[in-house]
Amino acid sequence: MAAACLEDPSLERHFKGHRDAVTSVDFSLNKKQLASGSMDSCLMIWSMRPQMRAYRFVGHKDAVMCVQFSPSGHLVASGSRDKTVRLWIPSVKGESTVFKAHTATVRSVHFSSDGQSLVTASDDKTVKVWTVHRQKFLFSLSQHINWVRCAKFSPDGRLIVSASDDKTVKLWDKTSRECIHSFCEHGGFVNHVDFHPSGTCIAAAGTDNTVKVWDVRMNRLLQHYQVHSAVVNSLSFHPSGNYLVTASNDSTLKILDLLEGRLLYTLHGHQVMVWKTNFDAADYGDVLKTQKSGASVDGTHHSLQSEMDCGVHLKKTKTQDPGRNHQQQEEETIANTLEHIVGQLDVLTQKCLDLSSELFAYFHKTVSILEQRLTLTEDKLKECLENQQKIIQNKVN
Repeated sequence: MAAACLEDPSLERHFKGHRDAVTSVDFSLNKKQLASGSMDSCLMIWSMRPQMRAYRFVGHKDAVMCVQFSPSGHLVASGSRDKTVRLWIPSVKGESTVFKAHTATVRSVHFSSDGQSLVTASDDKTVKVWTVHRQKFLFSLSQHINWVRCAKFSPDGRLIVSASDDKTVKLWDKTSRECIHSFCEHGGFVNHVDFHPSGTCIAAAGTDNTVKVWDVRMNRLLQHYQVHSAVVNSLSFHPSGNYLVTASNDSTLKILDLLEGRLLYTLHGHQVMVWKTNFDAADYGDVLKTQKSGASVDGTHHSLQSEMDCGVHLKKTKTQDPGRNHQQQEEETIANTLEHIVGQLDVLTQKCLDLSSELFAYFHKTVSILEQRLTLTEDKLKECLENQQKIIQNKVN
């Protein structure tokens, strides 16, 4: 029992400084710094060394929706509701360059593993790829029919995966710039997607409260998790590939054991928190082994007719989350439901505002065209009148 306790996650640091909801966090590769973005329009860089003050970077004119360190750690990219992307130097000066990346909110930024390219995703329904040097636009991927919440490069940089409010996850070939597969198993908007460190699997989180894992070589669903009681906002694979961390509107983080196909831990917290684990202490070997069945982590299993050499060995383990009584669960469910409704109303409001802007622009353009045509008509009438007057004058003479 004592040995097992050593593996339990423990709260290491608690960062407070943002004035509104935290939207995104990312570690530098050397784990010495942590970047966070917030609805307060600021980006903050936190030092993992005690007593070191945080840097607050101001530049965006609206909420910062996403942040990521470059592989070298020398740059931080941020995307905002102000439709721009900024590249920051994470030092005390906080210098940045800015470019207009999209025509709507930028939801996601992600560097390629070589640090040379940046992929962005937006409410304008597109995914765009840029060079980091000079921020030069390369190409756009435009097959989604609703907001694109997230886009990521594969570890080898040859593929791009994107998640959208059109309820699909799309896999793109970077060279041909074509969609090579669409995963349509989610029952709601898809908020986040990530590549497994091996590059052979992807995981996605959705508003249907589920997390799904697919094999991108066979385009098969491998695992289906339903461990959250509300919308799942984001997820990330552990570098070992053995674990998946998920975050939800139910105010919890969940750590999923991919080898066992079960919920391992539930973490409760708020603001920016850093948890310490010793997951690396256990040598599970490669996570991707021959799989004979798929798992739905709600206490049930479903079989997959699979010849895959990519997957996870699963056990029939019913997930339990001890330590809560029935009344607490009911109260939390009601709170989460209300929060979800408020969140959906916020999304609807934003869409209405965007639609109003588009209608206003269309109306303004239509009025301008009518004014031009009326001016031309008026000029022609004047010309005709002058000609008639000349004809009458000639007849009189």
